[in-house]
This record gives sequence, structure tokens and C-alpha cells, in this order.
Amino acid sequence: MDFGLVLQTDPPASRVISLMKRAERNGFTHGWTFDSAVLWQEPFVIYSQILANTTTLEVGPMVTNPGTRTWEVTASTFATLNDMYGNRTVCGIGRGDSAMRVAGRRPNTLARLGEAIDAIRDLAEGREAEVDGQRMRLPWVRDGRLPVWMAAYGPKALALTGRKADGFILQLADPFLTEWMVKAVRNAAAEAGRDPDAITVCVAAPAYVGDDLAHAREQCRWFGGMVGNHVADLVARYGEHSGMVPEALTEYIKGREGYDYSHHGRAGNPSTDFVPDEIVDRFCLLGPPEAHIEKLRALRDLGVDQFAVYDMHDAQETTIDAYGAEIIPALGD
Repeated sequence: MDFGLVLQTDPPASRVISLMKRAERNGFTHGWTFDSAVLWQEPFVIYSQILANTTTLEVGPMVTNPGTRTWEVTASTFATLNDMYGNRTVCGIGRGDSAMRVAGRRPNTLARLGEAIDAIRDLAEGREAEVDGQRMRLPWVRDGRLPVWMAAYGPKALALTGRKADGFILQLADPFLTEWMVKAVRNAAAEAGRDPDAITVCVAAPAYVGDDLAHAREQCRWFGGMVGNHVADLVARYGEHSGMVPEALTEYIKGREGYDYSHHGRAGNPSTDFVPDEIVDRFCLLGPPEAHIEKLRALRDLGVDQFAVYDMHDAQETTIDAYGAEIIPALGD
């Protein structure tokens, strides 16, 4: 199993770079960041410095979207980084939540997302693609490689992931829901004539290593609120008891009254009071190293290839170091 580190690009950028260097030293293979131009600093500028200050770490957004930048700009940015640092980027992409809503825009449609996945990958790898009706190619790209991993929860998004994406990003670490969603992605891939096992599965969730479970829950409760944004969209689209989405995912948002993006992805987010302890425990990895190892082994058995640690809490360095010292080595067996 591979391991990634997920950060927000809060200033100073030097700290983001330092934590990514620390992650690589501790055996992490991927460095991810949020991508919301209003809330945080521009990640692609920072990726250049992360890549320059690491040796093998692969970097990318978790996740970008088709609306913030034009597709040829996104592809050219990835391709430039790859040309400079040797194909060490991954494009995580989704419909857009904070990046679009904070700017007063609606998340992208799945149809547009599907078109963007093809176009961005083709352009970044040197092939011709169509963008807004215009055929184009980046003539300077040589030997480019850009895996595109899609973030998804709902049935239509999971099906699109299976048909189009090189990887699947699932932003929660509940084994029951992981099994359900991975199966949906792989079934869609098989129906599209693709090799289901060729799709990389990445589970991303907060991890907090320590014995004070109550404190760990409070540091990670924000995550249930973030996931709740997407779940609320699914309930609005499919209904509360449609059978299209597991009630194990939708039940907990009944007490949700709104969401303040100014606290997005941060410990102490006041918009997440509705998230019960049970959801925090199910969606995150909390407790001593043995608890993390046990849950990660269960996820690995379900086909998860990478666990990406959301490290937005008060124990960033100690979590990275604990994973490097005890947890990552145990998952190499």
C-alpha cells in the first residue's frame, strides 16, 4: 500500500514544502493539496518547489475541477511540471466544491467533468484534444504522462470514474462504504471494456495517532462536515431513501443546517456540530498505531492501493513521523 499526505496550501508555502519533505523521508509516495484559489494559495506554484525539494514524491491536487482554469491551462501546467521534474504529477479531479461555491459558481456537471478528464489527459500527454469546440495540441510535450484520478461518491459519478479515470479517490475510510463504492467503480470499468484492476484506488481521510480518542475526534470532526457537503448534493439529487446511495452514508446529515466555507477543512469548524462521534470514527483513522494498522489492512483487503492522510490538525509532524516509524512499515508485509 502506498501513502500520501494531504495539506491545505496555507501560507507560508515554506511550511507546506517542509511537511512534504518530511513525508517523503518517512516513506510517503504522494503529496496532495486542496485546490481552491480563494481560500488558499495557488497549489501549482507550490508544487514546483515541492518537486524541486524532493526526489521521488508525486504531487497533485485533491482535487482540482474543470471550471477554475481552462483545460489547456491545466494540462499545460501539469505537462510543464512533468517536463521539469520527470512525470511526477497526478491530476486528482472532481466536480468542484469549495473552489466553485466560494466563487459563486455551481459545481460542474458530470458530463463536463468526463470531457475534461479526456482532454486534460490527452493534452498533457501530447495528444490532440477538443476544448470548447476547438481542436488543439501542446506541440512541445515529449513523453508526457498524466494519470487522472476522479473523486466520487454517487452512483453516476462512480460509473463515470470506472469508464474514464485512471484512479478513484474516495474521501472517507469506512470499510463498508469503501467496499460498496470500489465495487461500483470496478463494475463500471468492466462494462466499459476496461480492466477493473487497472484503476488505482485511493482512500483519503484524516488520521490522528494517539491515545486521547476524544481529542482526536474533535481535531477531525471537520471531515464529516466536508463529506456532508457532497452527501447533501446526493440526497438532493436522488432522495433520502432512493436506494441509489447507501443510507450508511446519508443518514448522519439529517441535522445539517448549512456550511461555512471560511472554516473548510479545519479543526474546530463550527459547521460540523451535527457530525456524531460514530461518523468520525468510521470515516477517519484514530487511536494508537495498532488501530490504524488494523483498519488499513482491512482497506487494503478491499482493494485500496493508497491511503492519503489528511493532516489538518494540531499534530501534523507527529502524525507523519508515527506513520513513518510504525504504520507504513507494517503495511509492507
